[in-house]
Amino acid sequence: MDIEFNKNEDVNKQMVFEMKTKWKKVAEGGGAKNAAKQKEKGKLLARERIEYLIDSDKPFLEIGAFAADGMYEKEGGCPSAGVVVGIGYVSGRQCMIVANDATVKAGAWFPMTAKKNLRAQEICMENKLPIIYLVDSAGVYLPMQDEIFPDKEHFGRIFRNNAIMSGEGILQIAAIMGSCVAGGAYLPIMSDEAMIVEGTGSVFLAGSYLVKSAIGEDIDNETLGGATTHCEISGVTDYKHPNDKACLDSIKNIMSKIGDYNKAGFDRVKAVEPKKDPKEIYGILPDNREKQYEMREIIERMVDNSEFEEYKEKYGQSILCGLARIDGWAVGIVANQRKVVKSKKGEMQFGGVIYSDSADKAARFIMNCNQKKIPLVFLQDVTGFMVGSRSEHGGIIKDGAKMVNAMANSVVPKFTIVIGNSYGAGNYAMCGKAYDPRLIYAWPTAKIAVMGGSSAAKTLFQIQEATMRAKGVEISAEDKADMLKEISDRYDSQTTPYYAASRLWVDGIIDPLETRKVISMGIEAANHAPITKRYNVGVIQT
Repeated sequence: MDIEFNKNEDVNKQMVFEMKTKWKKVAEGGGAKNAAKQKEKGKLLARERIEYLIDSDKPFLEIGAFAADGMYEKEGGCPSAGVVVGIGYVSGRQCMIVANDATVKAGAWFPMTAKKNLRAQEICMENKLPIIYLVDSAGVYLPMQDEIFPDKEHFGRIFRNNAIMSGEGILQIAAIMGSCVAGGAYLPIMSDEAMIVEGTGSVFLAGSYLVKSAIGEDIDNETLGGATTHCEISGVTDYKHPNDKACLDSIKNIMSKIGDYNKAGFDRVKAVEPKKDPKEIYGILPDNREKQYEMREIIERMVDNSEFEEYKEKYGQSILCGLARIDGWAVGIVANQRKVVKSKKGEMQFGGVIYSDSADKAARFIMNCNQKKIPLVFLQDVTGFMVGSRSEHGGIIKDGAKMVNAMANSVVPKFTIVIGNSYGAGNYAMCGKAYDPRLIYAWPTAKIAVMGGSSAAKTLFQIQEATMRAKGVEISAEDKADMLKEISDRYDSQTTPYYAASRLWVDGIIDPLETRKVISMGIEAANHAPITKRYNVGVIQT
């Protein structure tokens, strides 16, 4: 291996190490002191509940682990948005699991908690995937109620989704394993089946203090809405269990008996590991986002047997398109080429830039995959579309629109991995979050923004400088340098994968070696939902 490879490897492995270290901190939730309080009540912690529930020999894919990272600092933070979410397997059945983390503000709902729960439900509705709620929450975080309660994508949308999912036959099982108050009481009870843990689980529209205040009635919470009340008197819950493990065992038992599902029919054969070592990705991927590299080398370390059947290999070379298999699943890959290439006409094309011919190629390939019912995988490392008179005269806008149209109207499931840059309209064309990928994950090397940091900082600085000059303020060379650095640092901080993950622009940040798992589990989930919509790319068809 050469020096450049070793340098890249060191940098990328360090970034992965930092990501995993950060995840371990997030996984601690509200900290040891709050965890101890939960243990004293005889409760398992949220992650312990999930670990006990899922099949130990199958993978678990966490969603939104870094949600709310760096947010709500005045409130003491909200690690992982106070809820653990992921796709796992229970009694051999793939399903979504949502577990409130009572160590974080007693499981109270912050704005990002609602957004994360809605994302979990969205994935279930798209993929017809069963969902299990492990409920343990004090309800809405009242100091921020105006940001979580009244709007369309706020708290109430979750209950609306409960009703829609039930109507569509998407199984929902809820376990009340702690507090379940006010509006939050509707989530488990609007599920298809609800169970409750004796002594720790409770569900009511208003707790004993509010009841006393509202109507003057003296009553304790257990009598008001505990397990015995709801299993023997009200009939609100269906099963009563003595402890967390017994409750989780009951869910396993139910899941073991559910019938098979209608499948979309995506093709899968026996999986084969890549022939080329996936760990070499660390050395191939450059140590900064400006350098060039060969995207084929990345693809060949992700796909089965390192086999990639390329489509229109010598045409539109700034985008690579081709067929492959990932963990046995047939996929169509659309990836940004990151090295400078020469077209047949002798023109140089810059890596990471989408040109007219590459947009045209990608659009046609996407259409082909829809015709063949092959899921699409987008590998993003894109700086945007080519600009300038030659591109404009060549119809870059039309060709770009064709690609976006073909991608946006796709009826086969789409999966997006942000490897490096994800800038501007390139983010859109390569199936960014706005275009409904079934899953979207980022590598620690990702950068997501409207444009690159250097260009954006200079533009913002010029605007600020012009405003100050208009007011008659003179700026010294030293002040200019300080202003530019401050603007650049602020902008760069907003382009990191952690900034994106905290706001759920991506579903998570992963080690590149986990990419096969993400895509495989995503396609398996998508296979639960037969395609019923006809593929039509609209007005831009040629």
